[in-house]
Amino acid sequence: MNALETHALTKRYGRKTAVDALDLAVPEGSICAFLGPNGAGKTTTIQLLMNLQRADAGEALVLGVPATRLSPREFAQIGYVSENQELPEGMTVAEFLAFCRPLYPTWDAAFEARLLKQFNLPPDRKLRHLSRGMKMKAALLSSLAYRPRLVVLDEPFSGLDPLVRDEFIRGLLELAGEGGWTLFISSHDIDEVERLADRVAILDEGTLRVNETAESLQARFRKVVINLPRAVPPIATPPPGWLHVETSGAHLQFIATDFKPGALEAEVCERLGAQAELTATPMTLREIYLAHARTFAMKEGK
Repeated sequence: MNALETHALTKRYGRKTAVDALDLAVPEGSICAFLGPNGAGKTTTIQLLMNLQRADAGEALVLGVPATRLSPREFAQIGYVSENQELPEGMTVAEFLAFCRPLYPTWDAAFEARLLKQFNLPPDRKLRHLSRGMKMKAALLSSLAYRPRLVVLDEPFSGLDPLVRDEFIRGLLELAGEGGWTLFISSHDIDEVERLADRVAILDEGTLRVNETAESLQARFRKVVINLPRAVPPIATPPPGWLHVETSGAHLQFIATDFKPGALEAEVCERLGAQAELTATPMTLREIYLAHARTFAMKEGK
């Protein structure tokens, strides 16, 4: 079963299409990083999934239920934290948690106590007197303590210092260790989500460009450097699967998007000669994302 699923999901604002016929599937039990540049449509997609906005076309399913028909029963199984989330700032942390507790039949008081200690949240302090990072931790705690089946996070690390981000991730890993949940996280902090994600979806201009496991994505991308005994002429039309080809003297480098050991060496040998010396290096999720972002920008003429 997919925890999240969309079919031709579309949202327009006047002449601008923010989400363009989006077909997305996030399997239950996965941790999916939802990536893309500013204005890609990530927040709009999440708001459509959470029924905070209505689509112009298409459908979104959350835990198997159409987003437009989500009931308190489903919301009791969903944790949602947004960078712009508003909290009842007149309450103390303890009052806020006491307010939330009866709303969720699955609230785990022992887990709440563990997270409260781990996040170092002061129970007797009013939310309005907390730093932004502490408020985000309070919001996360209130969204994890009832052990939801699905956690949706929209830019949760924005503006947080490295220590708070680390505590935030430790809280998520705490829940992940228990199993039986799905995390869908939109963030620009790619280094942070790389520690969590086993699946990657990349959105650009409202269009889904990538949706696959992190393992398969990183298996097929390589940074390739080729050394030759002679100067390399410019390659006007790179072969399919060669991105961002650059030449400098006897050196050529590019990003291979469909790396297969042996096959790439044979292709390089056929194109550049048997004396080509090739090195193929695995890439981080950040490097792969930036390669995609650069490609999108070039296609759009940005």
